Amino acid sequence: MIPGPVSDLQGMLAGLEPVLAREPYVFLTGLGEQEFAARHEQMFALVYEDEGLTCVLKADGQDKAAQFARITLAVHSDLEAVGLTAAVATRLAELGIACNVIAAFHHDHLFVQWHRREEALAALEKLSDDARR
Repeated sequence: MIPGPVSDLQGMLAGLEPVLAREPYVFLTGLGEQEFAARHEQMFALVYEDEGLTCVLKADGQDKAAQFARITLAVHSDLEAVGLTAAVATRLAELGIACNVIAAFHHDHLFVQWHRREEALAALEKLSDDARR
């Protein structure tokens, strides 16, 4: 992995190193205070929107919501870099794979349909391989 933030698109794509998390995730909203506290350890991200709080958390087997796989892009992309989200979303869209992205300080995290996770991972690995040529 390239140390420090990478800002050029070719460098970001070449260094993607996508990593698939083993467990499924769900997007939930409307959690009551008690449920929020009880599931705090499962939380991956919280997004505060005008309509309410969205929680992205590890599925617990009882969730009725759609399950997603989390693929973390190991490249440390610069927060001001242009094109990474578009490039990975476009590649997945070409395969009909929905992609929800959460960008954090060090890495971008892609959430794809659970049943398409291996296909999405392979597509991202190929995208990275192609950028290294």
